[in-house]
Amino acid sequence: MREVEIIPSINAETFAEVQKKIRLVEPYVSWVHLDVADGSFTDITLWHNPDDLLEFQTPLFIEVHLMLDRIDERADEWLKPNVRRLIFHREASRDPDTVIEACRRADIQPGIAIRPDTPVEDVFPYLAKIDLVQTLAVVPGRAGQKFIPETLSKISALRYACSACRVEVDGGIDTNTALQVVRAGADTLVVASAIFNTSDIKKAVEELRSHANI
Repeated sequence: MREVEIIPSINAETFAEVQKKIRLVEPYVSWVHLDVADGSFTDITLWHNPDDLLEFQTPLFIEVHLMLDRIDERADEWLKPNVRRLIFHREASRDPDTVIEACRRADIQPGIAIRPDTPVEDVFPYLAKIDLVQTLAVVPGRAGQKFIPETLSKISALRYACSACRVEVDGGIDTNTALQVVRAGADTLVVASAIFNTSDIKKAVEELRSHANI
């Protein structure tokens, strides 16, 4: 199994806060995960202006997690040069191939996500076409929620269905759950509270890596 990637999740209402959090983790990680929500797919609103990324510079790879409805019509807005990976929700797409093909044309990695209550089988037809599959381990939206244990069986099913995919888990990840999800088959862990709600971000990232890499 490849080395587990720890990716800080930026869950913020303004781009100023997005930038501040990115700067905090830049010395310690390779990737950053930007949560995007406009209230159409979740019950909350977060930062969701793709034009803010045009002039933004960071050494980190950026993945955007688009918690947006009608994504087939809106994905193009997020195909910016400094976005390395675009993750969209299967539940928000009538034709996932449209989004996947748009990402490929823009040389951006496509990723597909599902909510905790969505059957894993819903993404099976697309696994050979994408770089990453994500399962949320919490209800999409607010940071700080508890990990849903039933997610573990979904992770295992996704790993079994696509040995070559990156399997990403988002929500409720901390030093207690990291090893569980890795043993189930995940290799990419998106983490918010367990990093940003600590006084020592470097130590938090190191401890997560220590618990996750088996």
